[in-house]
Parts: sequence; C-alpha cells; structure tokens
Amino acid sequence: MTHSTQRLETEAAFAASTVKVPARPRPRSATARKVFPYLLVGPAVAYLLAITLYPGLFAMYQSLFVVKFVNWSWVGLGNYTRIIQDREFWAALGNTAIIGGISLTLQSVIAMTVAFFCYRDPLVRGWRIVFLMPMLFMPSAVAFIWKLAFNDGRVISDILMSIGVVSNNVDWLASVWLARLTLIIADVWQWTPFLFIIFVGALQGQDEEIEEAARLDGASWGAIFWNISLPMMRPIIVVAVTLRGIDITTMFTNVYIMTQGTPGGATETMSYFIYRQGFRMFNFGYASAASVLMLIFTIVIAQTVVKRAFKSGKS
Repeated sequence: MTHSTQRLETEAAFAASTVKVPARPRPRSATARKVFPYLLVGPAVAYLLAITLYPGLFAMYQSLFVVKFVNWSWVGLGNYTRIIQDREFWAALGNTAIIGGISLTLQSVIAMTVAFFCYRDPLVRGWRIVFLMPMLFMPSAVAFIWKLAFNDGRVISDILMSIGVVSNNVDWLASVWLARLTLIIADVWQWTPFLFIIFVGALQGQDEEIEEAARLDGASWGAIFWNISLPMMRPIIVVAVTLRGIDITTMFTNVYIMTQGTPGGATETMSYFIYRQGFRMFNFGYASAASVLMLIFTIVIAQTVVKRAFKSGKS
C-alpha cells in the first residue's frame, strides 16, 4: 500500500513538473496603449472622410468653374454672384424653411406628446416598436405610398368626400399650400418616430425620485412634466431637433416623387433645386456653388441654435 502510494505521488510530481506554465503577456508600452484605439477606429474614420470630406472639397473646387461635362472654365466667384441674384434660389430656400419649419414643429410637438403619455405606461412600453415602424420604411417607398394616397389613387379625397368634408375630388397639386401639405404630412408620418424614441429615452433616464417627491407635494403630472421633466430634457431636445432640422434641409425624395416642385416651384426645396441645376440643366459648377452656400447656412444656423440653447441652459 505504501509502495503504491509513493509511486502515485512520484508520478504526480513528475507530471506537474512537465506541465508548462503559460508565459505572462508582455505589457504594452504607453505609446502602444495610446495608439491602439486610433488604429481600431482608423478604417472607419478613413471611410467617412472618403465619402464626406472629399466630395465636399471637390464641390467647393468645382463651384469656382462653369462645368459642362469635360469642359471647365474658370469663373472664380462668378457662380456665387449669380446665385445671390437668382430668385429661384431664394424661392427654394424659402420653401425649404417653410416646409421644413412646419414639419419640424409638428414632429416635435407630436413626438413629445406621445412620449409623455407612453414613457411610464407599462402597457404601452412593450409596444413602442410599433411607433417606430414608419421610420423603418425606405423614403422612396413612403413617398410612393403618399403619392398614391393623395394624387394617383385619390384615397384621401375619397375619404374626405365620404365624410362630407369636400364635395369633389381634391387636386392637391393645384394649390400651393395643399401641395406643401402633402410633403409635410409624408415627412411628419415617417420621421416623428425618430424624435419620439429620443424623447422617451430622455424621459426614462430621469430620476424617478424627483418626480415622486413632486407628486407627494401635490403636483399634477402635467405640472411635473412642464416644470421638471421638460427643463431637464432641454439639451437632448435641442440636439435632437437640430439633427432632425439638418436632415430636413436635404428633403429630396418626397419632392422628386410626389410633386416635382409644382405648382410653379412652390414645393421646390434646396435639394431639388440643386438636383435640377446639376442633372437637368447640367450646370454642375452652379449646383456645386448652391450646395456650398446651403452647407454654410446650415452650419451657421445649427451652431447658433445649439450655442444659444446651451448658453441659456447654463445661465
């Protein structure tokens, strides 16, 4: 018994001595630790620069020429001088401001209202994905759906006639404001969920103890939301609305499919104006100059809004 035990102990000791202990990894230098994160994000940054920075710089360079396919003629700031005097440019800019401003206001109000009623309701909380469904459709598909509803299929007109609101078929493209209304409704339907999900996340991220304390003091839910929740959400609201506003300035798909800028250019936005100048009239340099000016306007307005909002919030 003793001999067998000693034999087992000897074999175990021999086996343990032959097991290789894995070497500890060498610690990376401080320089490697600093450089490694940049190596990870480097390919993504390079890709984004290739699809954003290069086209932007190329458009700025092209705006200094009169471009007719392969024929480039230097004009310096001539394209910008023509644009400043172009009534169609200012009309398109005004249309973008009107349609985008009304649409953004409606989206913000609707999204905030729905978020207010949904963020604490456990029944609705499980069905919030339903509110996001319009945002999941392709913009072109949404534009065709609403074109069919308003114009080609006369669905909206038939509904209005069935309930006695109108007596005849409505020609939505015959009136300036009716044509603009079709674009606003399509944009509100699709992109209100974008603001809704951000507002719901902001409301759920707030401290519930603050709301409970206010409710114990006798404050109503409306007073709590208006005086506590809404001021705390201000930075998030500003950023979300600014991002959505920047996106609205590029409204093109709905205009291209639903109205084509009619009637009389009343629904021609800046994106459609640039498209028409570049790909229908082949004034590529002129279209590039309009794109550069639109970029400058967007940056200035967005920077001013965000800066003032955060400055007033701190004060």
